[in-house]
Amino acid sequence: MCGIVGGICKYNITPILLNGLKRLEYRGYDSAGIVVLSNNNKLNRVRAVGKVINLETNIQKQNSKIQGNVGIAHTRWATHGEPSTQNAHPHICFDTVSVVHNGIIENFLKLKQEQKAQGYAFTSDTDTEVIVHGIHQALKTSKNLLQATQKSIKTFEGAYGLGVISPSYPGHIVVARSGSPLIIGISNEGNFITSDQVALLGITKKFIFLEEGDIADITLNSITIYNQDDEQVNRVIKISNLNSKQIDLGDYKHYMQKEIFEQPQAIRDTLESRITKDTVSLSAFGHNAETIFTNIKHIQIIACGTSYNAGLVAKYWLEDIAKVPTNIEVASEYRYRNPVVLNNTLLVTISQSGETTDTLEALKSVKQHHNNIHTLTICNCAESFLTRESELTLLTHAGPEISVASTKAFTTQLVSLALLSVAIGKCHKQVDKKQETAIVDGLNRLPGLIKKTLEQESQIIELAQSFKNKFNAIFLGRGTMHAIAMEGALKLKEISYIHSEAFPAGELKHGPIALIDQDTPVIAIAPNDQLLDKLKSNLQEVKSRGSQMIVFEDEMSNVTPMQNMTVMSITHNLGIITAPIIFTIPLQLLSYHVALIKGTNVDKPRNLAKSVTVE
Repeated sequence: MCGIVGGICKYNITPILLNGLKRLEYRGYDSAGIVVLSNNNKLNRVRAVGKVINLETNIQKQNSKIQGNVGIAHTRWATHGEPSTQNAHPHICFDTVSVVHNGIIENFLKLKQEQKAQGYAFTSDTDTEVIVHGIHQALKTSKNLLQATQKSIKTFEGAYGLGVISPSYPGHIVVARSGSPLIIGISNEGNFITSDQVALLGITKKFIFLEEGDIADITLNSITIYNQDDEQVNRVIKISNLNSKQIDLGDYKHYMQKEIFEQPQAIRDTLESRITKDTVSLSAFGHNAETIFTNIKHIQIIACGTSYNAGLVAKYWLEDIAKVPTNIEVASEYRYRNPVVLNNTLLVTISQSGETTDTLEALKSVKQHHNNIHTLTICNCAESFLTRESELTLLTHAGPEISVASTKAFTTQLVSLALLSVAIGKCHKQVDKKQETAIVDGLNRLPGLIKKTLEQESQIIELAQSFKNKFNAIFLGRGTMHAIAMEGALKLKEISYIHSEAFPAGELKHGPIALIDQDTPVIAIAPNDQLLDKLKSNLQEVKSRGSQMIVFEDEMSNVTPMQNMTVMSITHNLGIITAPIIFTIPLQLLSYHVALIKGTNVDKPRNLAKSVTVE
């Protein structure tokens, strides 16, 4: 979602802020802005609609003014108010307070009415402006900027990650977080703030991850943190293992392409230390995982988007391998109803960022209302909300994923869920040593199988050409492949803007077949499994309607090509675990190359953000 960078340092901070904003561009945004407390103690602000390069151009026009050692900057993704200069952050009140804000203030209309009555004029349509006015009002009865911020945030309902500066307190930045991530970076050159450590990797690797409700007063040489009860606390300094090479494009044209080709190594990293010889390690999930897994009787998965598709695959695995009843639901729906949560349920949350608001709030709600459950998160970010809220954690170790369209995060989530299925199956005595060995062998073969599949990119480029003038597409799969078809359809619509839907192939005759014509290509996934013959019959139904067809098959599936049908063999000898992961790869490549043909912004598709930290 939106991005925050700020800091107080020994020299001009403007280049640091701009570089940080550029590193955060992957998160999705429509405007950007910066405010610097100049050497003559004035708030100098520049904002721009569109990309950071537009902001940089505007700054260069008045470069002498936008210099100072204290500043905050922001990339905004519109929620309240359209993308415009006046709605871009930072916001300023009476040249006395400036604020950047991630999140949504839900009671802003009520606060706005109150503040108008107090004489405040509003220059934007955003909810954020009530924050800066609120802090300004609180300054009148406060001894410093920290206290004013503490007073004002007590009036806010909703989510916020805040960075606040004021000419009245030139040596300070105040930060606060509730429902939106905020991180402090520590360096010999000064102290910094950000919503994502990626923004500061060129400056420091030392970070403090603020906890829910924290507020901090930051100066050049000190960091003082208070919890939600206004008690001074110490937070651990973490050393990041990320490096700048991991977020550089290298020789690739786009981050999505880079991340597709990083999948063999990402999966090796996911498996490292989780399997020893032929055994899945239970301790990888937490020190008491074996006891928890042994006693659970039900599993509930909640997730959003791509992570939800991973969970759909896991439902098949957990019931087939571990023999544990498993449900899955979209987090944004689950959190707003009154679900029946049975005792001894394992609640599994899946999220690349670990900051997905709907997933997090669903987890917190279940924990609040149900005692006899256990929680596990599968996540790519160690210091995220979900990891802190969950009893057990399995990190995917996918590494930074910059492209909005998720690729390696999805396949490493699948690998993690496969490990979970085996681990629970072992604890329930449903997986014997022979089956465990076979699954582990398949997981170990995955990096090589993916590498082989990626070598078929040139064939997929040819297939992509046929989508140049297409505006609709249908994906088909059966069993676990229906979830993979859903993921393929999601990728295509995300980055090429082709309207694409996925259906269980057996459901064609119940309605979706009405959509099929010569202008609607159909992409089908044909693994060599017990449903293959059924799928072949479904393909005949499609063929009789004159559609262009693409079939990605196992070499042993032997799908007979027909007119207007391209059959592409991916690999062979795939099992229940390996097949969904391998068949994901050609769908990712197809979506990528169709998007190139369509001329869309592959890494930053319109209207989308990488991490959805608002409802």
